Amino acid sequence: MLCGTFWLLLLLLLPLNLPGTQGHRGAASPGQKAKDSAPWPSIRRLQEQLRSAGALSRRYWALFSCALWPDGCEDQEAPTPPLGWSLPLWGRRSLDSLTKWFCRFQDCCTGGGDCRIANNFTGLESDLRMRLHGQHLASKLVLRAVRGYLELPQVDKVLALSFHGWSGTGKNFVARMLAENLYRDGMRSDCVKMFISTFHFPHPKYVDVYKEELRWQMQEMQRRCRQSMFIFDEAEKLHPDLLELLGPHLEPRVPEARGAESPRGIFLFLSNLGGSVINEVVLGLLKAGWTREEITMQHLEASLQAEIMESTESSFGSSRLVKENLIDFFVPFLPLEYRHVRLCVRDAFLSQDLPYTEEALDEIAKMMTYVPEEDRLFSSQGCKSISQRINLFLP
Repeated sequence: MLCGTFWLLLLLLLPLNLPGTQGHRGAASPGQKAKDSAPWPSIRRLQEQLRSAGALSRRYWALFSCALWPDGCEDQEAPTPPLGWSLPLWGRRSLDSLTKWFCRFQDCCTGGGDCRIANNFTGLESDLRMRLHGQHLASKLVLRAVRGYLELPQVDKVLALSFHGWSGTGKNFVARMLAENLYRDGMRSDCVKMFISTFHFPHPKYVDVYKEELRWQMQEMQRRCRQSMFIFDEAEKLHPDLLELLGPHLEPRVPEARGAESPRGIFLFLSNLGGSVINEVVLGLLKAGWTREEITMQHLEASLQAEIMESTESSFGSSRLVKENLIDFFVPFLPLEYRHVRLCVRDAFLSQDLPYTEEALDEIAKMMTYVPEEDRLFSSQGCKSISQRINLFLP
């Protein structure tokens, strides 16, 4: 019954532009043209069309099944539809929607897998390389840390990454890239949860209520998902009691019994804390003749961690997460220069399928404020608010 239902759905996805219809008809003699325009096609034509439909249906099924059960499908070649048939964009999108709907059920993968999890490291590497501008350190460190963690046969703790830098430098952007490539539904996945401190936990007097809600949500997600991801935006504004609550979830745990796969978790903390010291170090190195790409973690790591721990404006640095080394990596996001902002402007136009000129890219990039005043080297807002600014240049 289930198989028949899916075949029916797949047949509904078929494009209607059959061979011989307008747009696919080749040159024909007048006699042939009159014959083809008859109210009913010949038996031979009908047989050809049915064979074509069957071939395309098999192609849809091959694509659909490979999306759900990738093991072994690389060795199989999907049937090629006859000339005149194609897999149109709208059909591919419908197929993707069907796949996502089916993959909401945890038993759709072989071997007890979870189809909500994609772990597309190739896509993640490509996104970090092509879409993230000016962050060579963050790009390499995030990819290496996440891929290394998820490819381990056994894990004894969650992976905790703390992103630091000015607003607009890409911290949220990278968090969303991770969600998009590690989970089929991205940020909408059942296994991804984002908390914004000032939105979800705004009132200190209700911290006990927040603790219970946060504890329950984390337990529920970790129960439902063998690979979960939690994102804490504005982490420097988290209440000390909430930071204390998170401690046990980041601690090493006793490995599972032999043969059992340990549940995995990724915790991302996004913060502006440490942004000023990152900018100072980068500015000093650039003035000393270093190129941006020559800056390494060794230049930033000690200063960044000292700034975080010594900050009196936040409880994050004095929490057990930092003091007990429960954070695996502190990831610095460098301040963005004019050339990076210009690339962000270009991407904003492309993401909305809008035409642009080189002059428009320059004009919008110049609208941003650059600091320090004497050098005007770094964008004080990073790439924030660029999408709104391009509206000024639309006809």
